[in-house]
Amino acid sequence: MRKLKMALQKSGRLSEPSAELLRDCGIYFSNGFGKLKSEAENFPLEIFFLRDDDIPEYVADGVADAGIVGENVLAEKSDKRIKVVEKLGFGRCRLSIAVPKTFSYESILDLQGKRIATTYPRILDRFLRMKEIEAEIHTISGSVEIAPSIGLADAVCDLVSSGSTLFTNGLKEVEVVMNSEAVMIARADMDNFLCKILEKLIFRIRAVRQAKENKYILLNVPNDKLESVCRLIPGMKSPTVMPLAKPGWSSVHSVIAAEDFWEVVEKLKNEGAEGILVISIDQMIR
Repeated sequence: MRKLKMALQKSGRLSEPSAELLRDCGIYFSNGFGKLKSEAENFPLEIFFLRDDDIPEYVADGVADAGIVGENVLAEKSDKRIKVVEKLGFGRCRLSIAVPKTFSYESILDLQGKRIATTYPRILDRFLRMKEIEAEIHTISGSVEIAPSIGLADAVCDLVSSGSTLFTNGLKEVEVVMNSEAVMIARADMDNFLCKILEKLIFRIRAVRQAKENKYILLNVPNDKLESVCRLIPGMKSPTVMPLAKPGWSSVHSVIAAEDFWEVVEKLKNEGAEGILVISIDQMIR
């Protein structure tokens, strides 16, 4: 039976979250140390473990049918033979320009004629052209942050998550070039058989993501407060309400967004809710 060939980052910031996502989808495979290829035990999937920079090219050339990669890498390696099929919501970061803390920076015009070190020359070049800034781009493969301190460049353009690496190297972030997150990509010419396998995988991924973004909540409510409580936790369609053995009380079951949890719980308490239980959801299918 033919299998969908999927490229994952073998090491780096997207490696473990990508593997974890597939496992959360109920797909079992081995990715032990140094392993470059694996086959899923219970899903038609063959997995390649590659350098992140190589994933777009492998997909474009048809060696892999799909892959998980950062939008920053995809933008640098832009290829019309590749399409983005799903944003995955993890690996969020930004590609930013940073300068030494001693650099008196007021606007992007201060970069005119300066030297900027980066591993993303194509993205940076497009950004500078859009801003009508002429600067000298130095392409380097790693340790971008030290470029100003060794006299190689006046500024850097690199990925930023927390900003701690910039701070440690005496730099400050001054311009965001682009925001990035992990995405699922696929080759544009994939046949119908493989597209259906990919659709099944995307279906599982969406169920897992929705589950992580929501919580299942159970609580006991006085019957005279049912209407106001149900307005607070409408759920996917409407809450489930069941009478308790204690007269005048009901049990309410619903789903709430994880990001709204504490705010909603405070309001529920104010409405007289008791015995509030919150349960994580494994999968959520609408």
